[in-house]
Order: sequence, then C-alpha cells, then structure tokens
Amino acid sequence: MTIRALLVTSSILGENGQSNALANHFKAKTEAHDVVVTHRDVVANALPHLAIEELGAWQTPANERNADQQALAAHSDELLAELRASDVLVLAVPLYNLGIPSQLKAWFDRVLRAGETFRYTENGPQGLIEGKRAIILAARGGQYAGTELDSQTPHLKAMLGLMGISDVDVVFAEGLNTGDAQRDAALKEAFQAIDQLVERL
Repeated sequence: MTIRALLVTSSILGENGQSNALANHFKAKTEAHDVVVTHRDVVANALPHLAIEELGAWQTPANERNADQQALAAHSDELLAELRASDVLVLAVPLYNLGIPSQLKAWFDRVLRAGETFRYTENGPQGLIEGKRAIILAARGGQYAGTELDSQTPHLKAMLGLMGISDVDVVFAEGLNTGDAQRDAALKEAFQAIDQLVERL
C-alpha cells in the first residue's frame, strides 16, 4: 500500500540547514519504499503573517466571497488539501530562539482552522483530522530535549493534537553547534532513527 507523506521544511539556511539534512535523509530513505513524498518548503514559498482580512475570508461562506477573499482563502485551502491527502506529516524543524520558525507558525496558522481541522465543544476543542501520524525531525545547536528550555516540542505536539494528530514520533539531532564530533554523532543517531521510522511506515 502506498503511503503518502507531507514533508514540511522550515530552515532559513537552505542546503546548510541541519533540519534540511534530516529532511533530505528522510526523502532518500523513502525512495526504496512505497512512499510518495509531497514537499512543502515554507521558507522558499513563504506565507505572510496571518491578518484579519484572511481570517475574514475563511469566515465568509465560499459562495459569498469576493475575488480578494477567494484569493486569500485559497492559501489555506491548498495547505489543508495537502494535509488531508497525506497519511503522515513530517515536520523538519530547526530551533530558533527556543521556538519554531515564524514561517512554520504561518503554516500552522492556516491549517489550524476552526470548523476545518478542529471544532469547539462543551468539553473543549476536538480534532477533526483522524487516522494520521506525525514525525518531528528536530535539529538544535545545543542540548535542550527533556529540559525546561525545550518549549518547542510541547508546542508542536499541542498544535498537532489540536487537529487530532496524537501519534507523534520525535527525532532529535542536538548539540550540532558544540563540536564536530558531537555533530557527527548526533546526525548519525538521528539518521538511524529516521531509517527505523521509515521502515515502520
């Protein structure tokens, strides 16, 4: 059975980005498997920060939108279609100032839509995206996993959980700026973890 993966990359460093190295390893590994990868680079194809005009376009019934609103809503609709068509969402994420890149936040702002990927109920928000899993490929210059400074991982898991994606694996490549030996060892370990995850897809 063919697995459809949506790979979202968000490094501003291009080919020099370590999170992109993790993403490229994932893509290379899937070539030997029945996995179709759709790649969305939110830096090369950056989205603007979410503004009231775009939010208003979503809240306007589709048949009542003017031309400008149709164009604004199309950004989110395209991203939602990619997400819904996938079986697994793969996020390759660098750590910038203890958070996610603003470009990735702009992507999340357009896929986290009330009535589309979650809804509000008397018992709190309920995710509407079912049957999907996620893989986070996290590249960090320092050592943060499992510490109070790792605000990124809980944030990502919370946003995925809001949509209903609770089956989440995280691959960390840490200490990448603390010396060549540590970087090489961390990347090797991360690549091996990615290999194992692809085998299980």
